[in-house]
Formats: sequence, structure tokens, C-alpha cells
Amino acid sequence: MAAVLMDEHAPQDARVLVLGAGGGLETKAFAQGYIDDAPPGPFDAATSLLTLHFIEHDERRRTAAEVRRRLAPGAPFVVMHLSFPQRDDAERQLWMRRHVANLVASGVDPADAEKARTSIAAEVPVLTPEQDRAILQEAGFTNVTEFFSAFTFRGWVGYA
Repeated sequence: MAAVLMDEHAPQDARVLVLGAGGGLETKAFAQGYIDDAPPGPFDAATSLLTLHFIEHDERRRTAAEVRRRLAPGAPFVVMHLSFPQRDDAERQLWMRRHVANLVASGVDPADAEKARTSIAAEVPVLTPEQDRAILQEAGFTNVTEFFSAFTFRGWVGYA
């Protein structure tokens, strides 16, 4: 999906800023890096897949603005991460239970799924879809569009 969205606006030989990509050991490695370590650009596109949800709200906003600063005009920024409704703690817990149930239905051992829930609850500052969209808009991205939604995960594309 990210490649399709980037191909719409980036040249064949695009310089792509990969702020994060993956979901496993590579995510842990990417999550320990910072946008300040990235070259100044300009880049033709950027991605952050399964990593922005590890960053607190204010730092996430700053990170998005720094990505925007490094992109050529009109360049796409494709993001996907945990993001779900949370009007109150009850709704947050409902979505966390659904996340665990989905993991188990996908073949994950129930004990491992529960460990994931505990880890997310303690270490991942998950925002609402509205907050995530607003962060991209506040960072200067235009035409921010949700392109992916699957249970507790959402994805957006916005343009520099």
C-alpha cells in the first residue's frame, strides 16, 4: 500500500526517508532512532510504518514537522500505526480487548497476546485517529487521507 501511494507522486528513482518500517525486531531498532538523525533532504517521499505510536503526542507532532521539513513540495508521507477510538478508559479497554482477541484469532498464543496487551498499555502512547490526523495537519501536511483501517491500526497519507 505504501509503495502504491508513493508511486503516485514520487519519481521512479525517488529518495525515500524511511522513518520506520516493519513490525518486529526492526521496529524496536527504528523506534530507538530519531528524526534528528535523518539527513536534511529533500526527499521525494517518506514512510513511518508501525513506529510513530511509540512516540508521545508532542514529540510525535515535532517528528512529523521534521519529516515535512525534509520533503520536497508535494511529496507523500505514508504512516501506519496503532490508533483507535478512546473517548474514555472503558472504550480504550474495549479496543485493547479486541486487539488481543484479533491476535488470538490470527493464531497468536493467548498468553503472548496478553503480554502484548500489557506491553501496549504500559509503553505505547496510542492516540485516537482524530489526534493522529490532526498531528499530520498541524505539521503542514495537506490532503491528509486515511487509506487503511483494520481494527486497532490506521494509516494515512499526507503531502508536503
